[in-house]
Amino acid sequence: MSALLEIRDLVVSYHTRSGVVPAVRGADLAVAPGEIVAVVGESGSGKSTTAHAAIGLLPRGGRVESGSITFAGRDLTGLSDKQWQQVRGSDIALVPQDPTVSLDPVRRVGEQVAEVLLVHRLVPRRAAAAEAVRLLRTAGITEPERRARQYPHELSGGLRQRVLIAIALAGRPRLIIADEPTSALDVTVQREILDHLEGLAAESGTAVLLITHDLGIAADRAARVVVMSQGEVVETGSTREILTAPAHAYTRELLAAAPSLSREPLRARLDAGPDVLLAVNGVSKSFDGRTRVVDDVSFTLTRGRTLALVGESGSGKTTTARMVVGLETPTDGTVTFDGNDITTLGREELRLLRRRFQLVYQNPYASLNPRFTIEEVITEPLRAFGVGSPAERRTRAAELLDQVALPSSMLARKPAELSGGQRQRAAIARALALHPDLLVCDEPVSALDVSVQAQILRLLVRLQEELGLTYLFITHDLAVVREIADHIAVMRDGSVVEHGPADTVLTTPNAQYTKDLLAAIPGAVAPDPIR
Repeated sequence: MSALLEIRDLVVSYHTRSGVVPAVRGADLAVAPGEIVAVVGESGSGKSTTAHAAIGLLPRGGRVESGSITFAGRDLTGLSDKQWQQVRGSDIALVPQDPTVSLDPVRRVGEQVAEVLLVHRLVPRRAAAAEAVRLLRTAGITEPERRARQYPHELSGGLRQRVLIAIALAGRPRLIIADEPTSALDVTVQREILDHLEGLAAESGTAVLLITHDLGIAADRAARVVVMSQGEVVETGSTREILTAPAHAYTRELLAAAPSLSREPLRARLDAGPDVLLAVNGVSKSFDGRTRVVDDVSFTLTRGRTLALVGESGSGKTTTARMVVGLETPTDGTVTFDGNDITTLGREELRLLRRRFQLVYQNPYASLNPRFTIEEVITEPLRAFGVGSPAERRTRAAELLDQVALPSSMLARKPAELSGGQRQRAAIARALALHPDLLVCDEPVSALDVSVQAQILRLLVRLQEELGLTYLFITHDLAVVREIADHIAVMRDGSVVEHGPADTVLTTPNAQYTKDLLAAIPGAVAPDPIR
């Protein structure tokens, strides 16, 4: 079958103030109608740059230096902006990685989906709103009529990502480029979205170019895998060939770093222990006075242990974490940190106590000040608490970058000059700056490629052993939980449905919901011939 998208000897560079930076070097790949091809590699490997070049959306300074990109036999490399507008959406659609920067914050969700329909004149104006609701439902959004009337900030991260998928589907494209489309989603919704994309490929001949750092997703979904490293394609083959007999050393490293339920934890699990650092007792939270997003949640966390709080988007786990660090006040119940009831502390008392617990946010794009250099980002907590001289703070920032596998040369850069994974590592470095007792990690590795994810998890374990750190680890990824957690609490609809030692919850769960989460993990089963 002839290729729908064909990229040959593609070379892309970024022209910056400091010179020309090569990003893609001689890349080749092809996608046939109805085929799912996964492009796998670390942050900075060139996989997203290759995808964005294929849809004419390279960021400022990005240029296709040489090579060819053809779609259905048409050369795309020389298209004008007006010609690209005719291609995007109707022929090729993009599902971007980050919904926070991709959705207009001042427009309702339904209007943003309907806009694609109107721009491409796919439906009459009077029918656009109803069709937008249908697309939201197709993308896995419950209560789509209500969601269509909401603004992006009123939706969870997972729901916002599903809105982007609905927008991509609106133009009925022949090729969907999905750039990490499910990295922020819980595994059950991830499965639904990928099922839908796979269904499109099978039923309507829509091709999918899937950009991912998750080899489990590649194993489950792709017919072929393209492995990229440092701007080059180092290996291409069928999914079975790549996963069972990788030829390149880099591919073998990626496979070795990928988390799975079959791997041993990074350290021996610890029992609960007697020294309680954090106690959450009967905590509930209601935002409108009626609906409880967190309902009677209780757990304890002893010093030097890791408790994983697991659940889908909207389960209440992030709201619980925000109450733990004093960013939300419980409607009922108490949160006690090292004997201090933080729900009754005054503002200044809580501020001083916050030095002892830090939060790593899920989204590195929104949590880093875009006007700061990375040095300013990391040293911000030190400045706020008056820790060290400027020279000492600079030294500390360089040490922290080294701990999270970033070179010291990054200190002078702005967040926009870093990849998504690099930004998240900088956010983790900032959280570690004050040597906290408790680190509340809200999906801290979901945006990272597998090799860096493994480095960060090993770093967290090492710091825990050396410094006696305690972690509340919020995640939807039970494979990651397997590697790092001592205990697991599973949340659904604001309540804890299962709580116990990690080995017990992962191997003999009691709740059906926990069993469903385990069954939905991508790559949980060894790959068969996929297509």
